[in-house]
Amino acid sequence: MWRDAGTPADSFYQVRPECTDVPKTRFKIKAGKTLSARKWQAAFTPEGYLDIGKTLSRIQHGGIHPSIRGEVWEFLLGCYDPKSTFDERDQIRARRRVQYARWKEECRQLFPLVGSGRFITAPVVSEEGQHIQDPLVLLETNVENGISDQNAMVGSRTNTSSELGVVKDKKVIQWMLTLHQIGLDVVRTDRTLVFYEKQDNLAKLWDILAVYAWIDTDVGYCQGMSDLCSPMIILLEDEADAFWCFERLMRRLRGNFRCTDSSVGVETQLSNLAAITQVIDPKLHQHLETLGGGDYLFAFRMLMVLFRREFSFCDSLYLWEMMWALEYDPDVFSLYEEPDEANERGEGSRGKAKSIRQCGKYERENMKNGAKNSEAQLPISVFLVASVLKDKSSKLMHEARGLDDVVKILNDITGNLDAKKACTGAMKLHKKYLKKGAPTQTPPFRPAELAPAWPRRHSGRKKKSAIFLANRELIMIIHTLWFDLARDYEVNSTRILAQEFTKFELLVSKNNCCKLTSICLYIRDILFKKRPYTNPTLSVANLLLSVTV
Repeated sequence: MWRDAGTPADSFYQVRPECTDVPKTRFKIKAGKTLSARKWQAAFTPEGYLDIGKTLSRIQHGGIHPSIRGEVWEFLLGCYDPKSTFDERDQIRARRRVQYARWKEECRQLFPLVGSGRFITAPVVSEEGQHIQDPLVLLETNVENGISDQNAMVGSRTNTSSELGVVKDKKVIQWMLTLHQIGLDVVRTDRTLVFYEKQDNLAKLWDILAVYAWIDTDVGYCQGMSDLCSPMIILLEDEADAFWCFERLMRRLRGNFRCTDSSVGVETQLSNLAAITQVIDPKLHQHLETLGGGDYLFAFRMLMVLFRREFSFCDSLYLWEMMWALEYDPDVFSLYEEPDEANERGEGSRGKAKSIRQCGKYERENMKNGAKNSEAQLPISVFLVASVLKDKSSKLMHEARGLDDVVKILNDITGNLDAKKACTGAMKLHKKYLKKGAPTQTPPFRPAELAPAWPRRHSGRKKKSAIFLANRELIMIIHTLWFDLARDYEVNSTRILAQEFTKFELLVSKNNCCKLTSICLYIRDILFKKRPYTNPTLSVANLLLSVTV
């Protein structure tokens, strides 16, 4: 029987010709399976009501055509209610655009570069609120970002004039401290795409992240948010629409980014991942614990940015939309827009009011197992990671003799995963997990403090064990920062880096916690432009090993 091989979708997200070391795209547009523009339009009634059930089924089978991806995502993420009309959505869209413009104007009043088409990658204020008066630094930074000398000087004078005085509002200080960090991440985000060769697009991404950091004071800005926001900029032409799509996504994920002095938000999902693996593959879980990886810190990047680094850009979008379609809850819009009314209805009544046909497959399983079942409320992303671990179980069991081996094995999945198969595997594990039942108590979890207090302080344990655990956590932190550094300075061969990563075994075996801490701080200084990376030809591993305490 003849089967449609599909049409490649790479032309919609063009890669710069000089960027050859990028994951291969597997997603293809298939007639009869992929949600096309024609099928999308046919899913609406003349008044504008959307048949979300039929739409979800199509997405789960073949994804979304890139030409309509942005507007479909707005429904999947809860920006609009499928039961709304065209006119009602137009009113909501207009109201949101006005609200975004107000927030952006607030930010512009505090820092005039917001909305100017420019952005910064150098600090503009100290922690005490003093404006940093170094025009040459800002000039050099802005010129590197493609800003003309004249415009850069204007921006520098705006931000370094002594007339600005001292900022006293702590909220404003905290926000301004993040602006250059956002800029540093913006210039590294999806740098392989032709889309971000334009300064205006980089500035748009910076503006959205700056505004979000201003309104969400509990979370602000954290590394990884730029990876989540970037697709919204590309898919939605209007900046305000892209902002609200990102804001809806953050409602799902913001818990991962909430940090305290003693914990990182993503630790909850890592703990859930440990519990799932313990039920699904107890031997693998025991092996990882023996290696010192029972906290599953090696998986935090997958959860934080939803596999953006493990898939090509196009495939990561395909993965996201399938995840959201599987998880879709028809009440998501009312939960976001009218939370008080939704809470008054209660979990039970809301579950009864739902039509199973309007829910994604993953949500249907949750409903079957009871809306109050806490295990059923885990996000599908946790089961996706569990599926990857399950798939690599044999290799991890036989080849991993340390956490660095675990990291190398998981790094090898980059570009080698199939998004649809990954979702299918996650669904199977979800059913199996619910059938077997979660343990009454989840395994103890040791939070890894990613910033900025290294090393961790341990109490109530033997000194040697404490140092060993701190070293293991520092190794994982170094790994993440290390690959960011490699990406930032275009050290392209990640395979070579992975091989050289084994050189850190010597530091671990000697329990040299101070050395590892120094390496962490050294990398951060380079990433935040506080220390020059003077020899790009030197391998990153050798550079780090040359650091002295």
